[in-house]
Amino acid sequence: MKELILIFVAYLIGSVPTALMISRKFFGIDIREYGSGNMGATNTFRVLGSRYGTIVMVMDILKGMAAVALFNFLPYYLHNEWDRTNLMVGLGLAAVLGHIFPIFADFKGGKGVATLFGMILAVQPVIAASCVGVFLLVLFLTRYVSLSSILAGVALPICVLWIWNDDVTIYRIFAVLVAFMVVLTHQKNIIKLLRGNESRVPIFKHRDRRKATRSK
Repeated sequence: MKELILIFVAYLIGSVPTALMISRKFFGIDIREYGSGNMGATNTFRVLGSRYGTIVMVMDILKGMAAVALFNFLPYYLHNEWDRTNLMVGLGLAAVLGHIFPIFADFKGGKGVATLFGMILAVQPVIAASCVGVFLLVLFLTRYVSLSSILAGVALPICVLWIWNDDVTIYRIFAVLVAFMVVLTHQKNIIKLLRGNESRVPIFKHRDRRKATRSK
């Protein structure tokens, strides 16, 4: 019973609509009415700029970490690694579900990637850091947040199954499911990338300005 209560609390944490709150507070708009219509970090970068996009991304990551940390309220799980792992994954997934279908925003949320990585960071920090590294590298090279998210998601099972060869079954299953979920929730972005009309985010505008100047 206590576990179910914590899972529900984790869902509520994930449901906090950070992008919507910031867009309404500072711009007087509903972020879901602009850009891709998505309430996530990618669309926030695109619509509100890199400063607010970064804030939303960090806050969404923290939602996943906070949800996983709820296991600390049940002393039994502090000394039972297998059960603790299962609970942590369950709490994290509840937060991701809350982000995608937030009760505080008419169940119209984001794609859950940032919250998902927050969850992974809390459960497996080394592997999460590797995925974040992939994300940042791809973002630096392409300025496509969607492509960065997709490749970071695909990198997760590669890290779990081959690079670190984690032998915990639930991690292996979870990693593969995450990769499928990230690709599935980014179908529209994949189509836009293939067509060449996916929007880039203005994160490295000074670098791009220098490049444009040199090319003249």
